[in-house]
Amino acid sequence: MTKPVSRSELRRLGKLGSYRLGLLAPQGIAPPALPRQFRPTFGRTRRNRSTSAWVLLGLLGAAVIGGAAVLGLWFVPLIVGVLAGFAVRFGEFRLRGAVLAVLLMCGAGWGGALVYYSVRGQPVGATARAIAAVAGLPAHAAVAIACTLTVSMLLGLAGLWLGRALTPWPAR
Repeated sequence: MTKPVSRSELRRLGKLGSYRLGLLAPQGIAPPALPRQFRPTFGRTRRNRSTSAWVLLGLLGAAVIGGAAVLGLWFVPLIVGVLAGFAVRFGEFRLRGAVLAVLLMCGAGWGGALVYYSVRGQPVGATARAIAAVAGLPAHAAVAIACTLTVSMLLGLAGLWLGRALTPWPAR
C-alpha cells in the first residue's frame, strides 16, 4: 500500500452503508421484473375482445364449410379446424370455447349443405336411408345424417388438434 490509511477509515470498517457498494451498479438499467404470482381462476376470462367479430368469423367458417361441401370438398372441416387451432394458440383462447366453435361450424356447414340439396329437390332423405341400411344401421334417414354430421365434426376436431400441435407456444 502506498497510500496511508487514516483512522476514520479504520473506524468505518464493518459499519452499515460505509462503503457505498450500491453505487457500483450500472446506472439506467432497471433490475429484472419479478414474475407475476399465479392466481387460479374458476370464472370467465376477462378479455376485451369483440364477440360480434368472433360470431361473424364462426358464421363465415360455417359458410365456407357448407359451400365446400356443396362443391364436393369433404375435407374442408379439417382445414378450418387447423386454422382454428392456429387462432387458439396465437390468440391464447380457451380450448373448450374453441372446441364448441369448431363443432358448431362443422355441424352447421354440413347441415346447411344437406338442407341446400334437399331444397333443390335432391333425394337426401332417401339416399340417407339407403346408406344407413347398407351400413347395417337402422334404416332411418336421421341415422345417416347424424353420422354424416358426426364425421364432419370429428374432422374439425382433428384439425383443431393438429393446428394446436403444429404451432409453438407464444413467447411470454
